[in-house]
Amino acid sequence: MRIPTGIRGLDEMLKGGLIPSRTYLVKGNAGCGKTILSIQFLLEGARRGENVIYVTLEEPADEVIENMHFLGLDVTDNIHIIDASPTGDLSIFSDMFFENLVPDVQGLKSALESKLEEIRPTRVVIDPITMLEIASKSEVEYRREILILCKLLRKFNVTTLITSQKPEEGAEDFIVSGVIELLTYDVKGRVIRGIRIKKMRGSDFDSTVRPYKIKRGGIEVYWTESLFE
Repeated sequence: MRIPTGIRGLDEMLKGGLIPSRTYLVKGNAGCGKTILSIQFLLEGARRGENVIYVTLEEPADEVIENMHFLGLDVTDNIHIIDASPTGDLSIFSDMFFENLVPDVQGLKSALESKLEEIRPTRVVIDPITMLEIASKSEVEYRREILILCKLLRKFNVTTLITSQKPEEGAEDFIVSGVIELLTYDVKGRVIRGIRIKKMRGSDFDSTVRPYKIKRGGIEVYWTESLFE
């Protein structure tokens, strides 16, 4: 059984989609389309009648909704949103400016678990997971927080995408079941975009860097073309 992402070309690279009930990492620099890809993944689930959850840890929910609207992606009626961004009601950073107070990561996990129990989603996105690193006291604590989240999501048989802005390998790369990289190259003043599947446990996949574009309707991957041919 596979979970289609709903992104034209990417599912072909994934040989049909993602293995269900696992956590996958989508990584790339700012502006490469991580949130767009994640929202398309959730909308595909909603289109199939599934309950889905989007957790934003950085960008306010209203801005995410507005940005997706400009691309023709309707988020409001189809996706349950948990706004844990710095200005959101469930922000994990609400106390960071006060001495000796710890960011409320546990509060986020409790809110997420409550929503998982309430609506029993099949798909969840956490965007970006690296905000938890900022809220963690050490690399060990950060790794532990990710492991706890992955265990919680697996308990509810959820297929999860987490996003990261770090180009280098981090703790999240080794914990997840698969890694999808969104790459950008500056060629003679033009931005060239490429997508690569770096890791996918338990599955065959296309590891060639394929070109993609961000257009109205979201990301489209040109899976029959190679970026370097």
